[in-house]
This record gives sequence, C-alpha cells and structure tokens, in this order.
Amino acid sequence: MSEPAISAISPVTDDPSVELSSRRTGMSFQRTRLSAERTLMSVVRTSLSMISFGFTIYSFFGHLQQEEVLRRAHAPRNFGMALIVLGVGILTIGIIYHLGFMRQLRNERTAMAEEGLVHAQSQFPVSYTLIVAVLLLLLGVTAIADLLFDFGPFA
Repeated sequence: MSEPAISAISPVTDDPSVELSSRRTGMSFQRTRLSAERTLMSVVRTSLSMISFGFTIYSFFGHLQQEEVLRRAHAPRNFGMALIVLGVGILTIGIIYHLGFMRQLRNERTAMAEEGLVHAQSQFPVSYTLIVAVLLLLLGVTAIADLLFDFGPFA
C-alpha cells in the first residue's frame, strides 16, 4: 500500500494533537535558527582570534625588524599575515554558509506554512550575529589592505 502524500492530508482540523504538533514544529524552526546563530557566533569567535593574533604577530615582529633586533623577520610576519587571511577566509565561508542555510530554512518554513502544517506567524528577527560578522569581515579586509599597502586606519 502506498502512503498518502503530505498534500493529501487535510491541514484544517479541530484535533488538539494536530494543533500541538504544528506549534512544536513551528518552535523547532526557531530552535534551528538559534542553532545556526550559535554556529555563526563560533565562526566569528574563531576568526576574530585568528585575525587579532595574526595582526599582533605581524605588528610585533614588524617593530622588532624596524629596531634591527631581528635580521630576518619575514617568516613571522608572513605567518601573521597568513593567520589574518585565514581568519578572513573562514569568516567569509561562515557568512556564506549561514546565509544559504537561513534561506533554505525560510523556504522550508514557508512551504510548510502554505500547506498548513505550521502557523509561521512570527517573522525571523534580524540576525545581529550576521551584522557583527559582516563588520568583522570588513575590519579584517581593512587590516589586510593596511598590511599590504600601508594605508588605512591602522597605519
């Protein structure tokens, strides 16, 4: 026997268990959204650490080279620059992944709302984590530009 398709199930019913199930499913979308926010926060924390540590290494060894304490400071300075670039790259990939995941989650929620399986009356709020991630990305790109071309707010 074949099972009925989801669209064949009547979404309008007076059964309390269906209403409770619909609410639980709606709340699961909120929990999934918050889980995606926590994942992006982890990416921000990791990339911030890499960018700041890389910038510190680059600056510290740059000062040692200017004072002629070190003769060959290119390796540590290159390592610092690599950490900054890696931090910016991780952050970029994290932002792209987050945007794609949230788009997919919204589309799935909308489809389920159109079928009457969830109410979906509340909107997903603005992602402050995403705003912070984009600002950190701009800061990281500015730091790279400053280190490569010696201009910007860090000069």
